[in-house]
Formats: sequence, C-alpha cells, structure tokens
Amino acid sequence: MSHKLQVGEMKASYLTDKEIWGHFNYIFSSKSKNSTTYKFVLIKSLLENLYNVNDKLELNYSSLFSSFAKIYWNLVIHHNLNQINMTDKRAEVQNILLNIQSKYQIPETVVFDRLSAEIQVEIINKVKKKCKINVMGAIYGDTGCTIYDFDNQKEQLRMNSTFYSFMQRFQRVLNYLTNYHLALFLEKFNERGDTTNLLLKVENVSKRSSLDQFYQVLSSFYNGKCFYCGRAIRKENAHVDHFIPWSFVQADQLWNLVIACSACNLSKSDKLANKIFLETVMDRNETLIAIPELRTREDMKVYSSNKLKDLYHYSVENGFTDIWTPKKLIL
Repeated sequence: MSHKLQVGEMKASYLTDKEIWGHFNYIFSSKSKNSTTYKFVLIKSLLENLYNVNDKLELNYSSLFSSFAKIYWNLVIHHNLNQINMTDKRAEVQNILLNIQSKYQIPETVVFDRLSAEIQVEIINKVKKKCKINVMGAIYGDTGCTIYDFDNQKEQLRMNSTFYSFMQRFQRVLNYLTNYHLALFLEKFNERGDTTNLLLKVENVSKRSSLDQFYQVLSSFYNGKCFYCGRAIRKENAHVDHFIPWSFVQADQLWNLVIACSACNLSKSDKLANKIFLETVMDRNETLIAIPELRTREDMKVYSSNKLKDLYHYSVENGFTDIWTPKKLIL
C-alpha cells in the first residue's frame, strides 16, 4: 500500500545503472499495477523538472504538479482521452478536470496554458491534493523506495542522486519510453486513434501554444537584434527560441529562452547551438538574476550557470550532436 504513504524515506543512496534500468523496466512492465496513467504522467513530470531542483536535489510539489496538471488537462480535456482501465469509469484526476471544465464552461479546444492564471492555480492545487494520496508513493514503491524520498505535508521530494544523474544521462530515452507506454495504455482504453496517432499527441502534450509572455521580458535585452546572428529584427519577425532544444528540455524556462530572427530559428530548429553561444546565454542570465523582479521568478530561483552547462553537456550525451551555427554572424 505504498501509494497511500504520506512520508517516504529513501532506502538506498547509491544504485548502479543496471539496478536503475531494472526499476524502470518494472514500472513499464505488466508487473507494475498501472490501472491509470498516473505513473507515466508522473515520470514525464519528473523529467520536465530535472532542472528545477535545488542544490540539495529537492523539488517542490508546486512545480511538479504544475507539469502534471498541464499534461493531464491536455490529455483529458483537449484530447478527450480516458485515463483509467475500466469502462464507464474515470480516474479521480479526470473527474477534477471535467468538473472544472463544466464549472467554467471551458471548450475542449482550450489547452492548459490558455487558461487564466486563477483557473490554472485552482487546477494545480486540486490535482496536487488528490495526487499526494494516490501518486507519490506509487513509483516510490515500484523502485524499492529508492527513486526519491518525499513528505506530503512539506510538499517536497528529494531525488536520489544516482537516479537524478541517470535520468539526466538517459533523459531522451526515458522520454521516448514513457511516451510510448503511455500511448499504449491510452490505445487500450480509448477508441480514438491508434498508437502512432496517440504518440504524437502524448509527445506534444507539454508544448506551450505561445511564448509571447517571455518575449515581453526578453525583448529589452537584445536591442532589436537576433541573439544568434546579430541582425536587426522587427517584432513581427522575432521568435522566442529554446537555446537547449525543447524536445530535450520539454519545459519553458526564462533562462533557456532567447530571441532569434525567423531565419535562425527555422534553421536551428531542433538542433543544439554551437557552444560559443553558451557563455553568452550565461552572461545574459546573470543580467536577468540581477533584476529583483526577475530573480524572484520560480524558474530563476533554481537557476545556476552550472545547471545550464550540465544541460548542454547532457543534451550532447542524449544525441543532440548536430551542432548548429548561423550562416552569417554580424559582429
């Protein structure tokens, strides 16, 4: 009954890669009791938040369940997908989201980040309250109480350092595996779509529909020039780009976003920018941190230059080896 635990203490501080793979293989196997999609969505949420932990590898539930609620809303409301393995039944989080949709008369076309801030907070708090009971202890139990320790009252977990390193090094593979098994589960208990179609939805369920809010913050740091090539750009031709590709980070963090011209943004696409730009991003971020109102943002509170260096390094380890450089640089 580990899923009912309120507090879980880590029972091993060190595990080998073989042992950790064994735990993930168990989670993805039929031996693990997956009556809902909770475990898969929790793993996706942990992967999204790898760089939101503090220097003690602690992660607060607000960040974790912000990701969890966003993924669930987009699966349940936007894509109308059932999340439980029983006919005519709904997972408890499904009911929460459907009740909020009904309460505010929200069309299913509205994705999570298009909801008002007040409704987002209401959803996150209700989902967090329910998942503290049913979710936090489940993966903890499936990994032999080793992946993290957690305290539902403090609303915080602490990652096992070897699990954390493993998830950084194999982040892309773990994302693929989690998305695939989530799509398989959804295919069994939904009539809408095959695995390929569902996989496309699952892979993009965290994607933000607009980065305009970040443009407002970043625009004053570029004097109307592209971060990469240095050419002057007008607002209508400016793009907000993920310095480390979104397909690896799968989260929108101010410290990982830059303003680029359309030519650079389209050319860079899903590639990793040349390392010569890494120092420039870190210098820019030091400027951001020096501004009091930006320093208190949730995504900037946990930022450090070492984290960004690690993220760049691990993105290469995860297969982002097609390094991109703009064709022309204006110095």
